[in-house]
Amino acid sequence: MVGSAALQRRFFYWFKSDLKMAIKNFLWLVLVIVAIFAVFWIAKSGPFGDKEAENNFAGAGGAFIFEEKAFDFGEVSMAKGKVSHSFKIKNSGAGSLMINKIYTSCMCTEAALLKNGVKFGPYGMPGHGFVPKIKQFLDSGEGAEIEVIFDPAAHGPAGVGPIERIVYLETPAGTETLQIRALVKP
Repeated sequence: MVGSAALQRRFFYWFKSDLKMAIKNFLWLVLVIVAIFAVFWIAKSGPFGDKEAENNFAGAGGAFIFEEKAFDFGEVSMAKGKVSHSFKIKNSGAGSLMINKIYTSCMCTEAALLKNGVKFGPYGMPGHGFVPKIKQFLDSGEGAEIEVIFDPAAHGPAGVGPIERIVYLETPAGTETLQIRALVKP
């Protein structure tokens, strides 16, 4: 039989080694959490210097002109699939206008920027995919299109009936909105 002094030594050795391991694991956990926050902070901020560029163009004198800010598809059949509409936009101001982000109010709707024959997007709803900063400039007098694609089947049978969806255009000067409506039929 082992004496009580020997048991106490074994217990304290075991406890001491487990305590060291727990502290080591805790420090690794803290390091990993800090690294994850750093990655998200850098991803949110974008490349260094972006905030300065945004501020320089915030008061540069750019202004949107929309041919229309709302469009009604009327009756849309789920069976026929996606429908789309392009909103024409133009910078009527004297300076450049930056579009930071484009995103939608629902996962059934996507939007893309069409500028000089190049398509940026499609972009969807935050939380249903990554919505990056696109940082595209419209020079004074320059036009572009925002193509909005609506999928009437995205919500399944529960999506039948009237819908209204919003497309958001974020600029340093504020957020502009475009709206689509439809009456979804099976």
